[in-house]
Amino acid sequence: MELIEYDTIFIKAEELLTKKSRSVIAIDGGACSGKTTLAVELKKRYGAAIIHTDDFFLRPEQRTPERFAEAGGNFDRERFFAEVLLPLSKKENFSYQRFDCHTMTLAEKIEIPSVPLTVIEGSYSHHPLFDGFYDLRIFLSIPAEKQKERIKKRDGEYADVFFSRWIPFENNYFRTFSIEKRANFVISV
Repeated sequence: MELIEYDTIFIKAEELLTKKSRSVIAIDGGACSGKTTLAVELKKRYGAAIIHTDDFFLRPEQRTPERFAEAGGNFDRERFFAEVLLPLSKKENFSYQRFDCHTMTLAEKIEIPSVPLTVIEGSYSHHPLFDGFYDLRIFLSIPAEKQKERIKKRDGEYADVFFSRWIPFENNYFRTFSIEKRANFVISV
């Protein structure tokens, strides 16, 4: 683990692109830490495909007390593995169905092209079950107060749900699996 700035990530991405025909970068970190922003910048610079872990939250039938008691249990890691990581490892075009948090159903298919760089962005992307699938793991660290400000700005009246439910789930996952320590690079925002 190394504390760095964004420029180092761009240098590492360029190194990957010169060494391998297909590379995968995974960006994990707390809510509102800038994961999506960094992924979009990688897309702009290198034509990366982006996969959002938010598309893989649990469907209603999976939301059991036992599942929520697991570290990282509110993420549908089984579907993510089957619909993203396995097809991605074949280095071909593929698609997956996005989970819609408003309707609580699987929604439209998202097409992922086979491009030199794919970015997996979102909390739970560094789950230990996914070891071996990524060329680079980045963790974005955000102080609690800054995170709180950003969540309030982004989510308004729904911010309390993040503070009472989702942030504790994320923090338990980060602690249980030492996610920050397992990353190749850490960026403090």
